[in-house]
Amino acid sequence: MKKILIPGGSGFLGRALIAALPRDEWEVVVLTRDPGADSEGVTQRAWDGRSAGDWSQDLEGAVAVVNLAGRSINTRFTARNRSDIMDSRVHSVRAIGESIARCSDPPQVWVQASAVGYYGDSGDEILGEGAPAGLGFVADVCRIWEEELQRAPVPETRKVVLRIGPVLGRGGGALERLLPIVKRYAGGRVGNGRQYFSWIHLRDLVRLILWALENDTASGVYNAVASHAVTNSVLMGALRKSVGVPVGLPAPALAVRLAAPILGVDPSLALEGQRCAPLRATEQGFEFHFSDLPDALADLLV
Repeated sequence: MKKILIPGGSGFLGRALIAALPRDEWEVVVLTRDPGADSEGVTQRAWDGRSAGDWSQDLEGAVAVVNLAGRSINTRFTARNRSDIMDSRVHSVRAIGESIARCSDPPQVWVQASAVGYYGDSGDEILGEGAPAGLGFVADVCRIWEEELQRAPVPETRKVVLRIGPVLGRGGGALERLLPIVKRYAGGRVGNGRQYFSWIHLRDLVRLILWALENDTASGVYNAVASHAVTNSVLMGALRKSVGVPVGLPAPALAVRLAAPILGVDPSLALEGQRCAPLRATEQGFEFHFSDLPDALADLLV
């Protein structure tokens, strides 16, 4: 039986990953602030997201750690929220790294979530994994997040970073936020509509995580996005078509900036974007099942 620890595993992505792990092959340990009852093959441990604890003993002899912990960025970027967003990522990585360093039989691989926000607002430039970090708060968070991982003193553990784009799946992620807007006939372009949306289907993301766990040659940074990013205008049009809504009112940039504080989010999340490509994963043989947005939406919505 192979053991895997999933900090932050009670969220949208964590639940999908756990569902894909065969119970007769994997022993799953979820680290969460609000542990529920254990279920078959899944143990839940309480964790504050920033310090070692009883869960550290579960690292001994584990095959893998997949760290998905971190406060959501879908909030206003107040000083307090900025601090919480940064700390939740840096402290979780630091605690995991220090705990692994104390193991006599450390995990073989550590898959660490990051985000395409690493590249900042980057226009229509196609971004591979070698592109530099961008500017802005989210870019700073991702850069410092990844730097903390690289500093972790775990020489016997293979490190993999997934810069994850907006995830399309049922029951959460980007669709949960966008579909209600589209169904209210407010799903037109946002701002000028030219900002890119580097999406990924939930099943492909789970498959990519499993590929990173099982592929001993996988190491370093990977863009966890589908091959064909789309502009906001194309995204909103595809969503309207998928749910049979003929029109959508556009949201001018000024209106987004005025409404965002009321809605409890930062306007940059809607007005900025990245055009990323999964160069390293495809070069190393990973095959996406969903590379085109219409196919992904048909699978999820039709």
